[in-house]
Amino acid sequence: MASGATIYISLLLIVTSFVVVEWRYLKGAIFTYQCQSVLMALMFVLYGTALDNHALYYWAGTALVSKGVIIPWLLRQYVNKVGAEETRPMMGAALSFILAVVVAALAFWWTFNHHDDLVITAELIGEPYRLNLAVAAVVLVIGFYALLTRRDAFKIVIGLCLLENAVHLSLASLAPTIAETAMIGVVTDVVISVWMMLYVVRSIYGAVGSTDTTNISQLNG
Repeated sequence: MASGATIYISLLLIVTSFVVVEWRYLKGAIFTYQCQSVLMALMFVLYGTALDNHALYYWAGTALVSKGVIIPWLLRQYVNKVGAEETRPMMGAALSFILAVVVAALAFWWTFNHHDDLVITAELIGEPYRLNLAVAAVVLVIGFYALLTRRDAFKIVIGLCLLENAVHLSLASLAPTIAETAMIGVVTDVVISVWMMLYVVRSIYGAVGSTDTTNISQLNG
């Protein structure tokens, strides 16, 4: 059975995912992503204590430094150069929120009810793995939702950051004993990838004066 603290943080992880995608003020979205990353690190600490798995403490530390400090700092540096308001998305806020909730609910329901079919060993069946994987699925689909419905290149990068958070959460349920060195390597790749994506966004903004992905065709020729 999942603890009260675990359930509460799981709910906050889902709520922050919605806020990151739907908040058009980019600095606010970055702050919310940072809060989510801190919550994720705290979740790893709780799981590490409950499961007596010290490897999760290393996960918590690397997630806190990379996703709670370094990546938000990089995001803020670039948003200061391209503007703090998101390019108008493809649909209105109300419709977008409703659609995101429906997709997230379906992802949570399916993953929670099919968890036993997704894990590779019997030790990973049940709680807290089941709830955590379902939450990871929600964060994952909301990240994909951002990629598909947002026109702002910078917001798409933030959506990719959500995908990365979902991958880290899912690994805690599917491979909780992964070596610390492998996790450090994954985190390093994530930071470098975000920096490279932001560099591309900055280059697009410098060339066309906008982060609207519908204007990328202007780069031809």
